[in-house]
Amino acid sequence: MKKLSVLLLLVLSITACSEKESNLLVKGSVKGLKKGTLYLQKIEDTALINVDSVVISGDASFILEDYIKSPQIMYLYLDKVDNVQYDDRIEFFAEEGEVTINTTLKNFQVDAKVIGSSNQEKLKEYRNMMQRFNDKNLELIQKNFEAQRDNDEELILETNKQYDGLLKRKYLYTVNYAILNKDLEIAPYLAMSEVFDANIKYLDTIYNSLTPQVQKSKYGKDLKDFLKERRKNEKLVEEVEEQE
Repeated sequence: MKKLSVLLLLVLSITACSEKESNLLVKGSVKGLKKGTLYLQKIEDTALINVDSVVISGDASFILEDYIKSPQIMYLYLDKVDNVQYDDRIEFFAEEGEVTINTTLKNFQVDAKVIGSSNQEKLKEYRNMMQRFNDKNLELIQKNFEAQRDNDEELILETNKQYDGLLKRKYLYTVNYAILNKDLEIAPYLAMSEVFDANIKYLDTIYNSLTPQVQKSKYGKDLKDFLKERRKNEKLVEEVEEQE
């Protein structure tokens, strides 16, 4: 009887371990997709890895799962069976619970609609504003090119000045946006991905504004470690300069 009980516990343990633990459900459909494989991906130890996959054959709907310790950027990747080239990876901010992604085969990335993530809504809002900065940046590049072509020194200096001002506004907007969203994980994510090379006082301000819960998140911890490393490196630089 004792041996039977031990065997039963062993079987239950193996069964429990074999079942995939998950707290994130990603579902949706890809209009127009007949055959292909969808992968749910995330970055782990600087490497992009597949955490789940589903083979599409006729039915364009899908369900993917994973376990995440805190909200983070993930990707929906489409591996097609044809040779037609499309943008085939959707970036989204995953959160515990259910996230819905609906898109099309023709415009896989552009047509993507992501629902169910507060961080994703803020990320989309931020990306829309960044597009305005990028459009303005392209205008300045064009003007600068034409100025160099025409040897217009005055216009070259003016466009360079405007570019520097645009870059500063972009950085300040990102810092302010992160502080305004201090209760969401997108705040430390933007600090690490968009303004990591900004003055350390701005990054400190972002980190110190974060709620305790966000400071304990994946990106909150990453920002804390990054600040620690930057202070260490800047201190070394100061010591070297003093010795010169």
